[in-house]
Amino acid sequence: MNLTMTDRVAVITGGSKGIGLACARRFAESGARVAIVARGAEGLASARASLAKDALDVRDYVCDVSRAADISKAYAKIVADFGKIDILVNNAGTSRAMAFETIADEVWQEDLDLKLFAAIRFSRLAWPGMKERKWGRIINVLNTFAKAPAAASAPTSVSRAAGMALTKVMAGEGGEHNILVNAMLVGLIVSDQWVKKHAATAPGTDFDAFTKTLAKGVPLGRMGTAEEFANLACFLASEQGSYITGTAINVDGGRSPVV
Repeated sequence: MNLTMTDRVAVITGGSKGIGLACARRFAESGARVAIVARGAEGLASARASLAKDALDVRDYVCDVSRAADISKAYAKIVADFGKIDILVNNAGTSRAMAFETIADEVWQEDLDLKLFAAIRFSRLAWPGMKERKWGRIINVLNTFAKAPAAASAPTSVSRAAGMALTKVMAGEGGEHNILVNAMLVGLIVSDQWVKKHAATAPGTDFDAFTKTLAKGVPLGRMGTAEEFANLACFLASEQGSYITGTAINVDGGRSPVV
């Protein structure tokens, strides 16, 4: 299937590595003009350079999406450079999981600011333009704990569950304006965090063997790749995904106990 994103402007938060970078590459290959957003200038420069090697022109913007002022500044710069935002992938976030009684108020607030409020704030800024043009795509990247939270999985599982509710609310309001809003729920995807964990906990083992051990509970028998995630994101953000909204799709190889 030829996924068409020609002349669309896509913004991807957490876009300097992992899933975000894979989405930036896939979107640019499909014809979109892409802006990647992340906290670190060095990581953004590295991401831009890796894409440039394949003649993919992606612009980068330093922004801490846990801060409302940073989001406003980044949004203004992106619109000044591109003229609009058609597609928004709210991907920024980290995994934080600990026992409930140990989580202080400031940790809860930090997690909500980074994951829930970042999506709210960026989407709220992009929304009016999407309404005016009668075309928009928003993808909220969550994880499977949003549907099936485990013990000691907060604060992430709670923040992500709120993100799933947000997705449904926005989809209901966006439908009449042709703004489609979906969530993609990450399972075990090979990423920088697993590379670091391998180096820290099992440096003497083969990385493929390490990931296979982690994936023992996955029906497909392996961890997924960022590219596989990006393929679905590209479909949902393209013209071909024009009748899908208000869904939360597990991208987890069948690992989640909840559909």
